[in-house]
Amino acid sequence: MKQYLELVQEVLEKGEEKGDRTGTGTISMFGAQKRYDLRDGFPLVTTKKVIFKSMLYELLWFLKGVTNVNDGLRPHTKIWDPWAREDGEIGPLYGYQWINWEKFTLDKETGNYKMSHINQIQNVIDTIKKDPNSRRIIVSAWNVADLDKMALAPCHAFFQFNVANGFLDLQLYQRSADIALGVPFNIASYSILLMMVAKECNLIPRYFVHTIGDAHIYKNHVEGLQLQLTRTPHKLPTLKIADKPFWELEYEDFELIGYEHDEFIKFPIAV
Repeated sequence: MKQYLELVQEVLEKGEEKGDRTGTGTISMFGAQKRYDLRDGFPLVTTKKVIFKSMLYELLWFLKGVTNVNDGLRPHTKIWDPWAREDGEIGPLYGYQWINWEKFTLDKETGNYKMSHINQIQNVIDTIKKDPNSRRIIVSAWNVADLDKMALAPCHAFFQFNVANGFLDLQLYQRSADIALGVPFNIASYSILLMMVAKECNLIPRYFVHTIGDAHIYKNHVEGLQLQLTRTPHKLPTLKIADKPFWELEYEDFELIGYEHDEFIKFPIAV
């Protein structure tokens, strides 16, 4: 995962001090991009322990299209607890927009609008199978009409798939990226999603391209990241996914093999 360490170094060296919504203070760089080739191994950061279980449960929770942390996320992980209401609601965030994007259609007979839902992930799978040359294989979590209903505006906001010569690539645009805490999860999570879709579409997962708007390091994360920069990356692990249809995959269907890592580094969460 030298690309991740390069990103850390680049932000520390070229970033500018900025204030932020949380009041913590950041070192921020606008505009960054890293490319991870999944043929080299599963891109899980090795210079600290990343809690794979939490990341995978979060992804599978997104794919359920729900809005409450009590519906498939707890008790496996509490990573969304700082933003959830007392009843567990976070509003129509990532999963809801991916799976249940609201669509209103005019009923000509009654003159009223009827609401239905669009499953953007299923649309992606269908388009890859039927029209692999399309440049419109896109999923958006940035629904302007719903932003004020969300506990947190989507950070990883928009992603696009590309099919070429039997390979499948995925590029994510992330408007805001917490380099220490969020980015290792984002890299791994979207790489798994790429692998899942590729498997469903009988393609080989290739590049995860991570494009970042505001790449920032919170000031109370600097020391931990500097420690990581002194460590040597280990060989990347591999990830095996059971031979099952996309929508039937569960946590037990994923096997992480050979994950060697350095000690865990605790970073405080800026809420």
